[in-house]
Amino acid sequence: MMINVERNFLEIRDVKNLKINPTKKIKFLVKKINPDFQLNKFFYKQVGKKHRWLDRLNWSDEKWINYISNKNLDTYIISDSENLVGFFELLNNPHLSETEISYFGLLEEYIGRGIGGYALSVAIRKSFEKDIKRVWLHTCTLDHPNALKNYIARGMTVFKKENINIIDN
Repeated sequence: MMINVERNFLEIRDVKNLKINPTKKIKFLVKKINPDFQLNKFFYKQVGKKHRWLDRLNWSDEKWINYISNKNLDTYIISDSENLVGFFELLNNPHLSETEISYFGLLEEYIGRGIGGYALSVAIRKSFEKDIKRVWLHTCTLDHPNALKNYIARGMTVFKKENINIIDN
């Protein structure tokens, strides 16, 4: 069976356009980690299982290691005092002066607590620390229903839309 999926590409071109909800008092730590393919793999599988993240499921450990060894890739882990909560990957492209938020997500039990908006704000701020001109990402209708709203609420704008068909197994 085929599923029609709408994919939205969003961007923000200046950190001054970043919108943060100042009333939220979030007690979560966002920390850049040293390359650890097991953590990236864990979050990819756990966050992505409900959203049909499939492209990396058959990667070998060697391919994961090569991926996370990219000097332009930074992985950040979101945690509370004791537990892992979520992650994001920032893929910097110095030649284009831009950073892609290549993956972003929370473990299911932490969704709906305001953490996503906070973590996305941190991801955008961290991206602009590299002296770039644009942060971008894409999301689709398979992602969490509030994903697109969160990106727009942080000041990102849609610059491209497309419809694709995927096979649902």
